[in-house]
Amino acid sequence: MVFSCIKNFFALIFPKRAGHEPAPAAEARPQPVLDSTPIAIIGAGIGGLAFAIGCIKNNVSFTLYESAKEYSTIGAGVGLGPNALRAMDMIDPALRAMYNKISSGNLTPGKEHVMMEVLYAEDGFGEKRNPPWVPAPFGADCYERTSAHRRDLLNILTTTIPRDMVRFRKRVTDISQLSDKVVISFDDGEVAEHLAVVGADGVKGPTRQFVLGDKYPDKVRAKFSGKYVYRSIIPMEDALQILGHHAGDSKSFIGHDVNFITFPISRGTQCNVVAFKHVHTPWIHDQWTKRVTKEEMVADYANGVDKRLVKLLDWADPLQWSLHHHMDTPTYYNGLICLLGDSAHATTPHQASGAGQCIEDALILSALLGKVKRPKHLPLAFHVYDSIRRPRAQKVVRTSQEAGQVYSFTHPETGEDMAKIAENLNQRFLWIWEHDLEGDIKKATEELQKLMSEGG
Repeated sequence: MVFSCIKNFFALIFPKRAGHEPAPAAEARPQPVLDSTPIAIIGAGIGGLAFAIGCIKNNVSFTLYESAKEYSTIGAGVGLGPNALRAMDMIDPALRAMYNKISSGNLTPGKEHVMMEVLYAEDGFGEKRNPPWVPAPFGADCYERTSAHRRDLLNILTTTIPRDMVRFRKRVTDISQLSDKVVISFDDGEVAEHLAVVGADGVKGPTRQFVLGDKYPDKVRAKFSGKYVYRSIIPMEDALQILGHHAGDSKSFIGHDVNFITFPISRGTQCNVVAFKHVHTPWIHDQWTKRVTKEEMVADYANGVDKRLVKLLDWADPLQWSLHHHMDTPTYYNGLICLLGDSAHATTPHQASGAGQCIEDALILSALLGKVKRPKHLPLAFHVYDSIRRPRAQKVVRTSQEAGQVYSFTHPETGEDMAKIAENLNQRFLWIWEHDLEGDIKKATEELQKLMSEGG
């Protein structure tokens, strides 16, 4: 661990706001640089909200459409690496300050830079081996362990978005492009016109179809990654009774085709648990979740898994969440329609980088749109965004799938060799964490300015 990163510390008092309602409309808002006609943002998840905040900071007018009746609080733990925290800080330092107030780290002093410790999932966690296995940490000097409940993260993202810029219960049914605008149809019969559309509507959202459907129809639907998970959130006091000292810090328990990860959230008062099951058959169900019995859930971990880990499933809903991803996305835009976040590059969670990539998207795209002076230059901004973000984000998708192999003893280079696995994990994340986001902004700005000057 020889790397270091700049840490920013801010102080901010939380805005007083009840429930999960959007923030009240701002009294004064700068005039947009594009036109009086706003762009449309589809989807109010982490990516869409972060992008909306970036648009506000870059003086880009928008309307945010969300299909749900209110901001969603569904979800469990979210981990953000140093790259994601830098991107958040660059979008708006106030976000980072608020995140610091809701995030949790490892509870053991001295493990601030440990992402996780890797152990065997087998009975005894490797302690019965000869010699006994000692939990192996992986992380970096530039990494500071932070995680949060997705609900809390969404809450802080919504505090700075004015109410009059958000429309709920708006489900997209069609998007069509004209020469200078985009027309969006909703299931309630409303039709809206915008300068452009940014689809942040998730892995199953409709926008991807309108970007890829004509030229790349086989790339629209996400592919099954070969694994599903069960999820649970456990009171930390119960987790400590079951796992003892292993509960307070982030752990990855690995075994043949199974992997349990545990880490503290909600300021250390809860333990987030994700139990992975790797399968070698396709996902044949119409829905991406499948309801099973508790007995069937437990049976997935009947062989080669310590009973303490199985006990953690007492708090889990017996629902299989299949994991899908976009291993190959040929482009992130089509004319005046652009993809952001999971709609562009849905990934498996094995590198804890999905949310971070959404925030990086938001940083780059909002900065680019803030430089656009004429609506005709919007496709140029999308082109530059695609050239900067797609290679990196797609590499995250590919390497995350490889990390899943490492965690399940199926990677050809590491196999069951825990020493090699620990070595792999201590190097695997550095290219993600240490990425030069300031350099991305500089390169993107220069490329866009060049294209706009050439095009008039």
